[in-house]
Amino acid sequence: MTHDPRSDAELLGAHVAGDPLAFEELVRRHRDRLWAVALRTTGDPEEAADSLQDALISAYRRAHQFRGDSAVTTWLHRIVVNASLDRLRRRAVRAADVLPDDNEALPGAVVADPVDHMDRREVQLMVTAALAELPEDQRAAILLVDVEGWSVEDAARELGIPEGTVKSRCFRGRAKLAKTLAVLRNPDLTNAVTPPASPPDSPSATPRGGEITRG
Repeated sequence: MTHDPRSDAELLGAHVAGDPLAFEELVRRHRDRLWAVALRTTGDPEEAADSLQDALISAYRRAHQFRGDSAVTTWLHRIVVNASLDRLRRRAVRAADVLPDDNEALPGAVVADPVDHMDRREVQLMVTAALAELPEDQRAAILLVDVEGWSVEDAARELGIPEGTVKSRCFRGRAKLAKTLAVLRNPDLTNAVTPPASPPDSPSATPRGGEITRG
């Protein structure tokens, strides 16, 4: 196959301009890498394949929105991550819909360890929800460094930002994840940090009751 000398940005621009082969070449260059992103994010080959397909369709249709303020690979990476998180959220909803009520087994079903199954599903749902709540820049850094195992140097190169910025985004993202997951995993923590109400006969201020500030 003849090597296309055009850069990723040039290929994306050519696609927007109507070149029928430009997007195909862009996908050929980066499909394996994007597949790895989808697989690491979803943890399931079938969901990863569907996520990647959703992401590529989205990128094909939204190519005109690319502003050029980051690498094309970074733009594609974010679309794949978002598509993967959407798939995980839908999978969690589907799993909740088919779970039996009152711990009754489904007819003909063999449940080896329903408690373990519930725990795994709960953890998956919590992590997915917590990641989805992070600002996009923090989520991208967390997924590259903590989920995909990239070095800070490689993540900085991929995202087109200084290494110090990657470290800072990871630090802030991890702090938010720790706080969110702690509250989701242990709902009683919210009550535990609520200050007692003031006695009726004393000057009182409205207690804040463990409010969570989302950045």
